[in-house]
Amino acid sequence: MCFSASKPKTPQYITNPGADADQTQANTAEQRRRAQLAGGQSSTLLTGSQGDTSAAVTGKKTLLGA
Repeated sequence: MCFSASKPKTPQYITNPGADADQTQANTAEQRRRAQLAGGQSSTLLTGSQGDTSAAVTGKKTLLGA
């Protein structure tokens, strides 16, 4: 049986807040640019919110060779 109660020490992380802020701004700018590029595709829709309201062209099929 092991009766030791010592816990392993956790490492101390040192961060540079200036570098993180620059990286965050770069990520935000990249996300904004991607959103603008994706938004350009929405202008290619040809129908409105109700869809195509014109009458469908339907006809009765004919059986050839009978």
